[in-house]
Amino acid sequence: MNSEFNEKTALSLLMDLLAVPGKSGEERAIADLICEKAKAAGVTSSQIKEDKVYKKSPYGGNCGNLIIKLPGTFRAPRRMLMAHIDTVPLCEGARPIRDGDVIRPKDSQTALGGDDRAGASVVLNTLLTILKKKLPHPPLTFYWPVQEEVGLVGARHVSLRDLGQPKLCYNWDGGAADEICIGATGAYNVKITVNGIASHAGVHPEDGVSAIGTASIAIADLIDNGWHGLVVKGKQRGTCNLGIIQGGDATNVVTDCCVIHGEVRSHVESFRQKILKEVEKAFVRAAKKMKNVAGKKGSIDFEWDLKYPAFLLDRQEPVVQSAEQAIESLGLKPTLVVGNGGLDANFLSGRGLPTVTLGCGEKNVHTVNEVVVIENYLKGCQLGLELACGIP
Repeated sequence: MNSEFNEKTALSLLMDLLAVPGKSGEERAIADLICEKAKAAGVTSSQIKEDKVYKKSPYGGNCGNLIIKLPGTFRAPRRMLMAHIDTVPLCEGARPIRDGDVIRPKDSQTALGGDDRAGASVVLNTLLTILKKKLPHPPLTFYWPVQEEVGLVGARHVSLRDLGQPKLCYNWDGGAADEICIGATGAYNVKITVNGIASHAGVHPEDGVSAIGTASIAIADLIDNGWHGLVVKGKQRGTCNLGIIQGGDATNVVTDCCVIHGEVRSHVESFRQKILKEVEKAFVRAAKKMKNVAGKKGSIDFEWDLKYPAFLLDRQEPVVQSAEQAIESLGLKPTLVVGNGGLDANFLSGRGLPTVTLGCGEKNVHTVNEVVVIENYLKGCQLGLELACGIP
């Protein structure tokens, strides 16, 4: 299968995809480019499906999941190759250039967008190569989800029927070509509304109850007791980050409301729930402590929702074993890893489609130091062809 692989074409394709903007909710241009290249290679309009998943997104959007299905040239279980097409806002305006053995952004103020245009390019390159070379293959689904970076929206809401109910699912969204991610942490979104009492901060501050002061006491409590940042309690591990705080309109008013957004992560559902409860209790305690001169107190509204579930695949899963075999066929030794970040595989595996995530050269993602390591990207492209056609 490796003899069918053209490195120059694969790299050119990656440079094309990296140059197109497409932050979460604004993937229209990159989806159009993928469709254009697919149609030029012989894909018909009837083989292309774009859903309306953005209508279920809290962020709206101008583009849905992009799905292309090919009938097999022989009978076998359907396989799916996938990679999300949205990037983080820091990638807007990126201009990719080759610099030795990596591709990096030309400008020092932007990220590159290799997360996950490198993966999207692996999937597209596999499709184009199969069509150009007329390679034999089982039924295949090529899937480019949207809005991964803002909560795995595309994978969370995609119709499994639209995907063709594939039996073996491969997601490209990582670095080293020899790694197979078989599991990832789960997370909850947290929203805390701290209600205080307004008063004039210069004339009668004692009449007020500061929502910001209440939040400060609660956050200090969490930090002092090990429930913020890296959370380690015995053998249990997780994280808690209160990352956004908003409140106040003027310096001469005791703030009567502030809203805090954060997240809680752990591979263990019961421990995620435990962290949530400790966060809520800290804010309730803080609200009881903050009183005005008349003894009045504020209150807390605590909300949370599932960001994505944790998952962990058994090594004996057919999709894991096929990925190991394919990596070995490239002369590499496969390594199984479990991640602490969310992946589209979280929701797909949780919805009954066991999905492994594979490397495609991404490094230092979401930063201005982001690069794509060319060797790993090209190995990822080779792996895509092996998994689409070459490994039984």
